[in-house]
Parts: sequence; structure tokens; C-alpha cells
Amino acid sequence: MTKKHQVIISTSPAAGILWDVRCSFQSLIALLLVALVGGAVYLTAQSGHLLADDRTSSSTSNSTPPPPPSASTNDLPPSKCNLFSGKWVYDNHSYPLYKEKQCTFMSDQLACEKFGRKDLTYQNWRWQPHHCDLPRFNATALLERLRNKRLVFVGDSLNRGQWVSMVCLVETSMPSSSPKSMISNGSLTTFKATDYNASIEFYWAPLLVESNSDNPVNHRLPDRIVRAHAIEKHARHWTDAHILVFNSYLWWKQPKMNTLWGSFGNSDGIYKDVEMLRSYEMALKTWADWLEIHINRTKTQLFFISMSPTHQRAEEWGESAGENCYSETEMIGKDEYQGNGSNPEMMRKVEASINDLKSRGLTVRLINITQLSEYRKEGHPSIYRKQWELLTQRQISKPSAYADCIHWCLPGVPDVWNQLLYAYIFNSSSHNTF
Repeated sequence: MTKKHQVIISTSPAAGILWDVRCSFQSLIALLLVALVGGAVYLTAQSGHLLADDRTSSSTSNSTPPPPPSASTNDLPPSKCNLFSGKWVYDNHSYPLYKEKQCTFMSDQLACEKFGRKDLTYQNWRWQPHHCDLPRFNATALLERLRNKRLVFVGDSLNRGQWVSMVCLVETSMPSSSPKSMISNGSLTTFKATDYNASIEFYWAPLLVESNSDNPVNHRLPDRIVRAHAIEKHARHWTDAHILVFNSYLWWKQPKMNTLWGSFGNSDGIYKDVEMLRSYEMALKTWADWLEIHINRTKTQLFFISMSPTHQRAEEWGESAGENCYSETEMIGKDEYQGNGSNPEMMRKVEASINDLKSRGLTVRLINITQLSEYRKEGHPSIYRKQWELLTQRQISKPSAYADCIHWCLPGVPDVWNQLLYAYIFNSSSHNTF
């Protein structure tokens, strides 16, 4: 038996070679399996570290509190989700997104806590769309997007309030050592984050086109005049902006507009009272024509903020006639509530202008803040703001007589407007509709 065994081994070289090959092959397979298992374990461990690092980075890059567990922090909402249809959810864990006192550039017109408001629950409401979540506002991500760029808000004091909100959202999240500045030059005011060379600006143009109300300080004139066909005086200040956010609504709210054909100071000018909607339509056409000619479609994102509702008539939500938002501490609970402070016909004119621009190959996104803001009758400054003029005895005896039911307290409703704007800015394709 030993001899046969030896013969087999010694007289069959091919079989010996085959045995060696089999052994080598099996060894190779074993080595590969070991390598694959080891690699999987290593990658899993590394993945865990990366995820942990990402969470750590995400939580430290923005000083705002973390969102509630149900909210998505990173993913943008589905492409067909209507961000503007939803409900307000009370959330005193993750809201407000910043503290009033933390914002270096807070406006005294909007600093309700500073001027004596005690009920601060208006700061703790989160907008929840019905079928998705708003992306969490990440100031660092926005500043990176704005590196070497300009974000410019153009419009009236409501748009200025949204600009202040945006500045507060960004500035309160920046390290205290990070240099920043605020510079005013006529109608243009610029917040600059120096490390990013990023600008967040506001340009005062309450009627978009030229008017006799264009002075950013002295603009309260009894006889409002608009040059519905002239916009270049304003537009040259935002020609090279990378993101433009427009609004224009409340300054048009009168039956007729004194409209000028010609220029101010020119005796040959023609003045005519024009029905307000028609004058508004002419101004929007001037605005749209300028955008079509001057905007770089590959460089600039365009947005229009819908009308901001007012709460000046308490009878509209079931309270006493002659009262307004003064002393209100709760929002309106009726679904789809709409007050008379909004003018849907004006927004239809805006939509028509935007659709016309789309047919000309230019996309402007309408950020619909109207319905979600309609519910928030308690979100206005009311009497809790700096009074720029001495109060009369009548006003002192009846505080509702001087309550501001037009603008909004900060932190508050305009922060949500900016969350909506943020979601659109970071939409990967400017041609997808949320």
C-alpha cells in the first residue's frame, strides 16, 4: 500500500501539479473571502464614523437648535410637494431659530420683545407642509452658496422685514470672530459676511418702478405718483445680483394711481389718474421687460414674494368691530381663512407677468406666503415697537389706534418666508416645481 501510494505520487506528475493548482486556488479563494469580510467590516466602521462626523458637522455648523424628530434636516422636499399648503405647529424646542437679542442688526420696528411684549409664543410656531417637511435652514450652507455673490431683496418695508430676518438667521449663526458689516448707501443697504465675500442686500423700491416715494427715509407723501414705464434708476443697482427677491403690494392699495408719462421736474410730463390694477399691470410689464433683457439666465435666480396680509379689522375673524391685531395672542384657526387685507386680483397680475416671462424663457419663482401668513394675526408688532413720532392723546388712550398690524415681529413669520426661499434657492433644478 505504501508502495502504491508512493508510485501514485512519484509516477503521476500531472496529478501532482493538478493537486498543487487546486490547493493554490482554494487558498486564493479563502484569502479573497477573508479580504472581503475584513474590508466590509472596515468600511462599515468607517461609514459609521463618517455618519457620526457628518452629524457632528451638521450640528455645529449652525447654531440654531436642532429640528423636531419628525422633520427632515437634509433632504429637500419631494418635487411635487406644495410647500405653501400646511399648518402651523407649536414647537418651543427648535423655535425660534435665533434670539432677538442675538441679532446685531435687528430693526427697532420689528423688535417686539425689546419694546415690551411679554407674550412671546409668536416665536414658537413652525410651518409644517401637509406632505413633506421644510428643509432646515443652514446658514453655513447658504453663505457657501453666496460666496462671492449678491442676494438682493427689492421692494417695500415688508421685503425689508424679510431681509432683516435673513440677516438675523445668517448673522446669529456666524462665529463672533467672523467679520461682518452693514453699510447704507441711499436706497441700498448691504450686509457683508467678509470671510465669504457674500452680500445680503436690501434695495428700497416700494413700487418697483420709479416714483416720488423712492426716498428710503422721506417717502410718506399724500399724493403718490408713479412712473410706470421707468425702472432703470433702480434696476442699475441690481443688474449683477445672483439672487433677486422682489415684492410690491401695499403701496399700490388705493383706488387710482397718479401715473406720470415723462420725468419728474419736466414740465412736459403728462399726469393721469389710472385705475390701480391697470397701473400695477403696467409697472409689472416694465419690470418684466427689464428682466428679459438684462438678466443672465445662467447666473441669476429670480423670486417674487406674494402679498403679505394685514390684520387691521378684527371683525373679519369674529372679534369686535373697530378693533385690530392689538392684544391678540392666538392665531386664526379657521382653515383657508382670508381677510380683506389681501387682494387676489393683484396677485393674479403677478402670476400673469411671471407666466409671460416663462414663455420668453425666463423663470421667476412665486413664493406664496399669503395663506400661511393669513392665520397669524398675533404675529404683528402691534404697539411693541419704536414709535418714530410722538403719540397723540387719542392714541395713548386707545392703544389699538396706533397698533402696527402690517409688519411682523422677529423672530417670527418672516423667518418662515426665508425658509421657503431657502428651499427654492437650493432646489437642484430651477425648472422643477415644488
